[in-house]
Amino acid sequence: MEFSEIYCNDCKKVLARYNVKYYSEDMIAELIQTIHVIHTRGGHHIKIHKKKSG
Repeated sequence: MEFSEIYCNDCKKVLARYNVKYYSEDMIAELIQTIHVIHTRGGHHIKIHKKKSG
């Protein structure tokens, strides 16, 4: 399976993992704006990585 992993560079931790099969990039961007808004408003740098689970 492939996952999109939301990672905060400032906190040095993974905030969430979403299955690519069920969540499109647009849906993930919307989730970042709603769920992870504390990090973005705080000026944290969030990255989205695609990872495969084996």
